Amino acid sequence: MSEPDVIALAPANDPAFENVWDELVWRGLVQVSTDQEALRALLAGGPITYYCGFDPTAPSLHLGNLVQLLLMRRLQLAGHRPLGLVGGSTGLIGDPGGRDTERVLNPVETVQEWVGYLRAQVERFLDFDGDSAARMVNNLDWTAGLSAIDFLRGIGKHFRVGTMMKKDAVAARLNSEAGISYTEFSYQILQGLDYLELHRQYGCVLQTGGSDQWGNLTSGVDLIHRVEGVSVHALGTPLITNSDGTKFGKSAGNAIWLDPEMCSPYRFYQFWLNTDDADVVDRLKVFTFLTRAEIEEYARLVESEPFRRAAQRRLAAEATTFVHGADATDAVIAASEALFGRGELTALDAATLRSALRELPHAEVAAGADVVQALVATGLVASLSEGRRAIAQGGVSLDGVRVEDDTAVVTGSLPGGVSVLRRGKKTLAGLFVTS
Repeated sequence: MSEPDVIALAPANDPAFENVWDELVWRGLVQVSTDQEALRALLAGGPITYYCGFDPTAPSLHLGNLVQLLLMRRLQLAGHRPLGLVGGSTGLIGDPGGRDTERVLNPVETVQEWVGYLRAQVERFLDFDGDSAARMVNNLDWTAGLSAIDFLRGIGKHFRVGTMMKKDAVAARLNSEAGISYTEFSYQILQGLDYLELHRQYGCVLQTGGSDQWGNLTSGVDLIHRVEGVSVHALGTPLITNSDGTKFGKSAGNAIWLDPEMCSPYRFYQFWLNTDDADVVDRLKVFTFLTRAEIEEYARLVESEPFRRAAQRRLAAEATTFVHGADATDAVIAASEALFGRGELTALDAATLRSALRELPHAEVAAGADVVQALVATGLVASLSEGRRAIAQGGVSLDGVRVEDDTAVVTGSLPGGVSVLRRGKKTLAGLFVTS
């Protein structure tokens, strides 16, 4: 997996809020929590240690994880100390939440490899220097040597099966046709053990996660109270959905990953750029570090000048910079503008141009192929005769130059050995030219 340069970390939280808790609430990041007044007071006091866990069930984090990474960063900017946990052991088991069937267990070697990928991604979003320096941990460190007998005697005895069965994720699976295995049923015990271990080692008193993980989050809160006799906290962020109720960033086989090899910076940028007007202000609150005053101004622009899509452009630039860095963002903005006639195609970075064209209708053609054939291959026209008519009417261009007759050929003259085919003003396709 690719490891981009370290991003430029946001310099500060919004000065409009005296307490980071108030800012989290305003940004819509608190769906559920333990005692809110106690947690608000805790975050307003001296530095605390908090953690969020990420399981290596894939070789990259995704947009749902980005919510947690940004939350961790906001808390760190407020002076608190983050622990980034990558689940070398829990990743071998798998959380039962959000699934109708049993998770396929990945090979141990694969999970270990993914641990490294996720650790590198998490590290890019946190600061490891100063008084609130972050620390990375792996729960395999305290579970690998733990025998089954020690686990059951030391940890399992503190959990009540009746309570465990009432957890939403477990209850849903119990009522499903597939049911649930003991392996996934025991996941909440392992996550509870993580919180206990981090509380003992580092004084951790807050765990964050998605609200769909609330049963797992509270398992650690309850365990620490039983074993240590103290109260600790949990915070669950809302699951981000679009205004029409659809899951945010999810479509069949088309997840928005944070690794640039799995989701190119161009595709990542375009995802945010296509945000609906009804959703963009909420996205600015969650996925950027813009101040309340700035976001309220963009909200006004969405109402008064929606056609300018100023809020979407700012959201796309901020989110892409945070994940992929300023240089990648500049490159994809240049590619976007050049593809739609507001810049020079020949001046683009080859890798960015190729990744951008893969997001368009595209085809692989041989150098010297007829433009008419390329129009058909990319689906811009349905037939050779339709392609010839489009050229005769002056509606086809290749690499920004109008095609004058139907004998024109593809050259692949742009950086990276590609060409851009256009029909009309807005219909584009990419050509990957082979020799």
